[in-house]
Amino acid sequence: MYLDLGRSRLKSLKGVWQWIDIPAVFLAYFCVICYLTVFRFSYLLLIYLLISSLCFIWHNGGPACFRLCLILLAFVSICLTIRLKEVADFARDLPVTEITPRLDTIQVKGDQISFRGSSRGQTYQVYYQAKTEQEQQYFTKLDKSILLTISASVEKAETNRNFNGFNYQNYLKTQNIYRVVTIDSISQIRETGKWDIGRVRRKAMLFCQTMFPDPMASYMTGLLFGHLGASFDEMRASYSNLGILHLFSLSGMQVSFFIHLFRKNLLRLGIRRDWVTGMQLPLSYIYAGLSGFSVSVVRALLQKMLTHLGVRSVDNFSLTLLILFVVMPKLLLTTGGALSVFFAFVISMLGGSFASLPSCQRKISTTLTLTGAILPVLLLSFYSFQPFSILLTGVLGGLFATVLVPGLFLLFLLSLITGIVIKEFNYLFVYMEVLLRWLENLITRPLILGRPSPGIFLGMLIMTGILIDSWRHRKIRYLLIVSLFLMSISTKFPLTESITIVDIGQGDSILLQDRLNQQTVLIDTGGKVDFIKRQKWQDRQTRPNAASTLIPYLKSRGISQLDTVVITHTDADHVGDLMVLLSEIKIKKIMVSEGSMTNPNFVARLSQTKSDIQVAQVGDRLKLFDSYLEVIYPLTQGDGKNNDSIVLYGTFFQTAFLFTGDLEAAGEAALLANYPTLKVDVLKVGHHGSKTSSSDAFIKKIRPKIGLISCGKNNRYQHPNQETLDVFKKYQVQIYRTDLQGAVKFEKKGKSWHIRTVK
Repeated sequence: MYLDLGRSRLKSLKGVWQWIDIPAVFLAYFCVICYLTVFRFSYLLLIYLLISSLCFIWHNGGPACFRLCLILLAFVSICLTIRLKEVADFARDLPVTEITPRLDTIQVKGDQISFRGSSRGQTYQVYYQAKTEQEQQYFTKLDKSILLTISASVEKAETNRNFNGFNYQNYLKTQNIYRVVTIDSISQIRETGKWDIGRVRRKAMLFCQTMFPDPMASYMTGLLFGHLGASFDEMRASYSNLGILHLFSLSGMQVSFFIHLFRKNLLRLGIRRDWVTGMQLPLSYIYAGLSGFSVSVVRALLQKMLTHLGVRSVDNFSLTLLILFVVMPKLLLTTGGALSVFFAFVISMLGGSFASLPSCQRKISTTLTLTGAILPVLLLSFYSFQPFSILLTGVLGGLFATVLVPGLFLLFLLSLITGIVIKEFNYLFVYMEVLLRWLENLITRPLILGRPSPGIFLGMLIMTGILIDSWRHRKIRYLLIVSLFLMSISTKFPLTESITIVDIGQGDSILLQDRLNQQTVLIDTGGKVDFIKRQKWQDRQTRPNAASTLIPYLKSRGISQLDTVVITHTDADHVGDLMVLLSEIKIKKIMVSEGSMTNPNFVARLSQTKSDIQVAQVGDRLKLFDSYLEVIYPLTQGDGKNNDSIVLYGTFFQTAFLFTGDLEAAGEAALLANYPTLKVDVLKVGHHGSKTSSSDAFIKKIRPKIGLISCGKNNRYQHPNQETLDVFKKYQVQIYRTDLQGAVKFEKKGKSWHIRTVK
């Protein structure tokens, strides 16, 4: 029945296609450009769409263009309708008193519980801090559909607070989520008895986690159901550093295994081939649900179904993409969706190019080509590339596909049917993780190339498309490969000088970056001060601030090595993330105050860095921009605390900058006594705008035009203090604050600095 229905639909499509008379790949191509123009509008995309349309008219004539325009007009209308609905849903702000959790999205990390839930037809991202260990365990083991009666606050998700930073609000929009719910208290829990595919997936994941030991259980839930729990967080970082985390992205590997297993066994039972193909559709839906309806799985399942219906190669990909636009309209707005579609496109275009090669050579050529083709998307999202990932993907990809996925499925099935659990295979995963950690320490760090500008990114995509289309022409192929390489390298060397106050929350971190990365200086690393003592059940692994703020920003600017890191003093919010930074970015030299070296814990940490350590003295200079950055304080050895902060001064392109760390009023007075004629244009305000710093006498004397305050949004110290703000207002100092405006950047344009903020 399903097969007959599918074939009848294909016949109808063929009739329509004969009228359209446009290759499917061209239609898909123009739909993608129109789609991105609607959802990620830029004039660059609009110009590119117009140029592509003119080229199409030149090669195909007016009538074909007219038919294409009619189709694209309908497609754009649908996209605009979806976009307008998104705007309307985002504007809707309703109170939430009851919510139904989506069971397969529940995550428990210590006392922090998160899930996605629905209320009044809207989906929300929900967070709740468990009050008791019993409450935590309830959600950890929950496998029944429930309705929660709650008291909660509802707000919009945070947007990016740093340049090139992760925009959580935009990400949630791609999941049709427009508000974040923070539960204060739960007054009632009522079981609803509802069954859906998400509940089945949740039961399967809990079964794996209960019956099998870690890390085996994590691999089982990851490779069979697309869920990597909190216990895998540490190993996730290793896979990411090795560039092979994509091995856990459910896609063609798992789909090929399960569909092949399904068809092979049914055909062996004597069931007709057309019936088997018809039964494949409901099976595909079930498997897609068990994998969380990820884009890559739905895409692979659609391609398999179309293949068995006789649609091949590029037409298969194009029709799959057009169907995906209908069933998952926001698929290209996420990194995972874009990578999955791009992978499939390259494979469909080049699938026959390597057919004549021997098996091993074919695999190597395919892996190299795919890696090169997706490089633009990787740089746009992750700013780096791990060359060894090509080799590791080839080796481990085969292991995962031929051993781990089939083996884990059979062990899961055996345990589910008979109750027999074979735990001895856990040693395989333990040894494999030991080997991967050893490799992580052995091989070089990923190549950090930076985030390409929109123009360069579009150029790289065009070059990639031409390369794929001209693959058989060797001279053109090599020329395009070299061009792609040069464009990739260009992202690593920014053409303008910049000074950025990075928003790392409550703390300090300031990047001074010379053009072409000739010199890079970082003043402080930021860090988290944790005052809360937790019980064992409340402990949760949290990401350091730098991992989601400072480090991504440095990578986006193409920085793989810092020439100098200045640690102004030993407070955690200035130095706490030093070791985290070192794990990702090489540091040639660390400059510290003499007083900081009296702190044994700080000295022990410095000894682990393997960087050159310089004890700062007044008069020390760092060559930078058109001048130098000079140490002007502390005047004598102190204790490594606030008033022992290293103070740096520099005049760059006729603008005087003063960076004061956490210097307080006493230190400011000593500084003025030694430099009575000190004049400042831009002041990095001391101690995050606390009332203990930026005294009236100090500001009156140095007369800054601009003040930069680095402090956390809604911080517990209520920085900056109103008294301090009043002082700045009194002397007409223009204030920029990271808590209100996010990161603040000074960019050299012409002969002067121009200021930009994230918000």
